[in-house]
Amino acid sequence: MNFISSWITTADFENIKPIDIFHKQFEPKEIEKSAFSNYHSHFVKEFYADGEGKYEIRISADDYYKLYINDKFVCQGPAPAYTSSYNYNQIDISNFINKGENIIAVHVYYQGLINRVWNSGDNRMGLIADILHNGEFLFGTDESWLYGRAEEYGGDVIAYSTQFSENIDFRKKKADWKNITSAKNGYKNSKFVRFQDWRFKDNPVPNVEVYTVKPVRVIKTGEAVYIMDFGHEITGQIYFKVKGKRGQKLCVKYGEELEEDGSVRFQMRCNCNYCDVCTLSGETDEFDFFDYKVFRYLQVECDENIFKPDEFYAIVRHHKFEERCVLKSDIPYLEEIWNICKNTIKYSTQEGYLDCPSREKGQYLGDFTVSGLAHLYLTGDTEMYKKALFDFAESAKVCKGIMAVAPGSFMQEIADFSLQYPLQAMNYYKLTGDIETLKGLYPTVEGIIKHFEQFERADGLIENVSDKWNLVDWPENLRDGYCVETGSGGYPVPLHNVLNAFYIGAVQIQEEIQNILELTTDNKSDKLKAAFLNVFYDSEKKVFYDDERHTHSSLHSNALPLYFDIAPENAYNNIKALIMEKGLSCGVQFSYFVLKGLGRIGAYDEEFELLTNESEHSWVNMIREGATTCFEAWGKEQKWNTSLCHPWASAPIIILIEDIMKLEPKDILEGDEYIKEIYKDGRKYSIKLTSRPFSV
Repeated sequence: MNFISSWITTADFENIKPIDIFHKQFEPKEIEKSAFSNYHSHFVKEFYADGEGKYEIRISADDYYKLYINDKFVCQGPAPAYTSSYNYNQIDISNFINKGENIIAVHVYYQGLINRVWNSGDNRMGLIADILHNGEFLFGTDESWLYGRAEEYGGDVIAYSTQFSENIDFRKKKADWKNITSAKNGYKNSKFVRFQDWRFKDNPVPNVEVYTVKPVRVIKTGEAVYIMDFGHEITGQIYFKVKGKRGQKLCVKYGEELEEDGSVRFQMRCNCNYCDVCTLSGETDEFDFFDYKVFRYLQVECDENIFKPDEFYAIVRHHKFEERCVLKSDIPYLEEIWNICKNTIKYSTQEGYLDCPSREKGQYLGDFTVSGLAHLYLTGDTEMYKKALFDFAESAKVCKGIMAVAPGSFMQEIADFSLQYPLQAMNYYKLTGDIETLKGLYPTVEGIIKHFEQFERADGLIENVSDKWNLVDWPENLRDGYCVETGSGGYPVPLHNVLNAFYIGAVQIQEEIQNILELTTDNKSDKLKAAFLNVFYDSEKKVFYDDERHTHSSLHSNALPLYFDIAPENAYNNIKALIMEKGLSCGVQFSYFVLKGLGRIGAYDEEFELLTNESEHSWVNMIREGATTCFEAWGKEQKWNTSLCHPWASAPIIILIEDIMKLEPKDILEGDEYIKEIYKDGRKYSIKLTSRPFSV
């Protein structure tokens, strides 16, 4: 898609050279520091409209925009993307247009940091927009648009350089910047962007939904201290207005938990320091923060009580979430498990499937295996899943073996995650039957396999994979004693079980895709399976080992051979016994493979037992610890920086639908009410799943 208009920017960015931020993770490259960071700017344009017919805007920005028309918020975006395949939004704005003079005002943000959120830190900042009337171009971005720098934003870098705190100094804020008369007093004419290598996708992507939510409880804990509870974890920002003395300080603290004294734990365990200290102007100040945070609790405090707590609300944001699968059950904890998984998917699916919406704020490939499929089942939203598949396919321009985070300027490569991409593509095809998309994804699948072929030894197994991190599982204390030291990448790792199991799985799925697309098949998976059995399998004990010397037999080394159909049938009982003995002594993302491995051999009772177990390694443990969304680990103290909203823990959605209810994709697509009776502890229970029809 081509815009009719041109990119515009500010004088600061008019002539600076863009920075090439892309490279393989372990290839040394000196990245120049961006000329600016935490850079907020306003663009304003006045125009006349007759108020008749349909008005639309086609808009994009780098890094991000918030759009207002006639002082009313319209939307925000775009979804992060590489400049070679950039995203834009197209919105019907007819309801915002007045007959006569109108004002478009856009707040554009350039973060300027190398991280997992945007492709920032590259010296690119700009806005582009076409305004259409009844489908015809009316006007767009050019040098007649006025711009001004929003100087009021200050603050420190938070977490993994993923955002800044917003210490707003309202004395510096142009409060009426959306008013053209005000803009003409001090704003300047925009500049054209001098580099034009942005290429847009063929179709627009949807904006996140934005709406307001009031706290369920407000507590006054001091003369001028209020604590608000929104009832459960949300993503967004807070909104309120106050009038205080000029220069007076007001503090806003966000948190997922409360401290023992009842105050908000704003120095969160996930390594985010959510404290904004703002300076008042002496006039009525509007607290409308730009970036979002993850929180349940809010604490606002000042040196005198200038608040009207009933006027506080949260501006919640996430990708559209139309719930199409609902589960009801009288089995203890089961509905709660479903609901914390559902909430996690809802609030962490932003413009992409985020690793977590607090610390990383980026789309991780391995997490997508679970979060993407769970989201697809819950909502039937194939558009978001398909977008993620192509996001990662675009990263092949950096490495054919694709990146672990995409899109984004943070270069990270994880071998285990890359090898899950064929599975993700196949999951999409099985649910949608969309063969054209599968054809479009196949070159990426093929490129991944070819990338790892360079590490094959004579028998076809891969070893010394040095260009990507051999993860196995995360955190390290949930690897069940896996005996091969894999470090964090950048040097050769000896031959080991988990990476080869994922490799064999990827090759098998590639062959399956080749058959679907009627392509020539290499049929090498049988050879790889034989080599894997020869190296890692003990035919007497009928279990698999982590390494070639059979030093240790972990949960991970046995779950994957079940999942990928590598294990001999006569080993099923022994492996099942090993899994049940060890329980979910793994990370929460890997639990998907453990549970599905049991399902693959028909051990559904055991699978359900693990899903509902009440040990320290369980979703029940999260609930006991107060979860309203899934944790990054099984408990708050099981990882040193545990995020309390982490969608890679949402496997129960998939397990309950596919294995416990035994529903096929067509069942979910067609929609119906399904009931399953379960006997647990000598008592009969039931599970009822109601599915509304999905349109693919």
